[in-house]
Amino acid sequence: MIEIVWFKRDLRVADHRPLARAAATGRPVLPLYIAEPAWWAEPDMAARHWAFIAESLAELRADLARIGAPLVLRAGDAVEILRHLHDTHGIAGLWSHEESGGAWTFARDRAVGRWARGAGIPWTEIPQHGVVRRLADRDGWARHWDRFMEEPLTPPPTHISPVPGIDPGAIPTAGNLGLAADDCPGRQAGGSRAATILLDGFLLSRGETYQRAMSSPVEGAEACSRLSPHLAWGTLSLREAAQATWGRMASLKGPPRAETGRWPGALKSFIGRLHWHCHFMQKLESEPAIEHRCLHPAFEGLRGLDEARHRAWAEGRTGLPFLDACMRSLAATGWLNFRMRAMLMCTSSYHLWNHWREPGLHLARLFTDFEPGIHWSQTQMQSSTTGINSTRVYNPVKQGHDHDPDGDFVRCWVPELAAVPGARVHEPWKLSPLERRDLALDYPDPIVDPVAAAREARSRIWAVRRGEAYRDAADAIQARHGSRRSGLPPSNPARRRPPADPRQSSLEV
Repeated sequence: MIEIVWFKRDLRVADHRPLARAAATGRPVLPLYIAEPAWWAEPDMAARHWAFIAESLAELRADLARIGAPLVLRAGDAVEILRHLHDTHGIAGLWSHEESGGAWTFARDRAVGRWARGAGIPWTEIPQHGVVRRLADRDGWARHWDRFMEEPLTPPPTHISPVPGIDPGAIPTAGNLGLAADDCPGRQAGGSRAATILLDGFLLSRGETYQRAMSSPVEGAEACSRLSPHLAWGTLSLREAAQATWGRMASLKGPPRAETGRWPGALKSFIGRLHWHCHFMQKLESEPAIEHRCLHPAFEGLRGLDEARHRAWAEGRTGLPFLDACMRSLAATGWLNFRMRAMLMCTSSYHLWNHWREPGLHLARLFTDFEPGIHWSQTQMQSSTTGINSTRVYNPVKQGHDHDPDGDFVRCWVPELAAVPGARVHEPWKLSPLERRDLALDYPDPIVDPVAAAREARSRIWAVRRGEAYRDAADAIQARHGSRRSGLPPSNPARRRPPADPRQSSLEV
């Protein structure tokens, strides 16, 4: 009889409780990753996700081999693969972390659970985030988050008894999984070692300007932690990130303020973002339907999809230079800072008046750090369909002037405008015909007037938001999903609660 540790979005050996507990049984352990072609055929998945995972799997396989049992890879249906392993080896126990994924992985986990119960195999699922299954309400949730993150890190087992005579299998290619080519030259590298380097670099050098620089697509690329893909795919645990940050905060308490600079505020803000990471994932865990349906039912049917506008937005050719630059940068790197992500989604939903689902799928495929719980919660939040968040409409022209005042970011990613000098690059439609001819511009005019489109969108949204029935449903949503303070002081003075209702929140950290 063997123990199986099923790796999913937890591609590491450090702080991996299922692995440690399976090893502690003393029975042979089979570390298993299942590449599921049906999952990779889902419309939110892309080859850049798999490329990050494949690198992480190669490192994980080597790390596991060093303690006795290399990672076994299989491709196919999870139930069929587990059934075969049970028939050939006998499964005494199945171990994994809980997963707050999309509808497909939720359905797969239910199928695995039915099979395991039928086969008499205990499946132990262990939390790895601050997300709580079968949560009745949010009262005390923040206190639970602190307590969970304070728990000691779980060290890797020193030795695992391997399952003899089993073929470890090859790591599939993206083509093996039926994924289309996905050129992303700036994609971040996978693996726990890359995550550790990023975490150390952020806490010791890069992160001091985090509060100020996180809003800029240029400065944020350096000042943000860039840990989001590692948290999404589990090459670093959230507990590791939180405890390292708290440790760094503690080290700053002795020196005078003149020596600590902007670090205390930056790290306090970062801890707040880690809270929000789980806060948004909890929404999908508590209400999986938000992947497909408006959280507030009054917004169902309000928007359709204008295919031409959607294509222009997705391809970065809306005629709004800063918006197009952000989309093209995201396509090439797999990353974008939080404010610009919000602006992309907001512009699609408000200015172009498109339903959030198809644009949300497009962004999911581009984000290397795609985390379903955060993504779909934020997609709806930035589209004003939650019923509990303020209507916040980003003006893509103003955002360009604010965060790229000299236009260098635009000229980098929209080379058609490379010859347009200074801040004028943000509104090339204001150039005279003579100037456009002299500059040989080959760039479209805006597909909408951003000011007029925003005004019309606000009017439509507020037409829905007025009325007693709307408020009643919004109150029920707030009771179930809204953040709140725990009512107790934080156990560590460094651990201040994030604000109760952020005007904007990150899709990354």
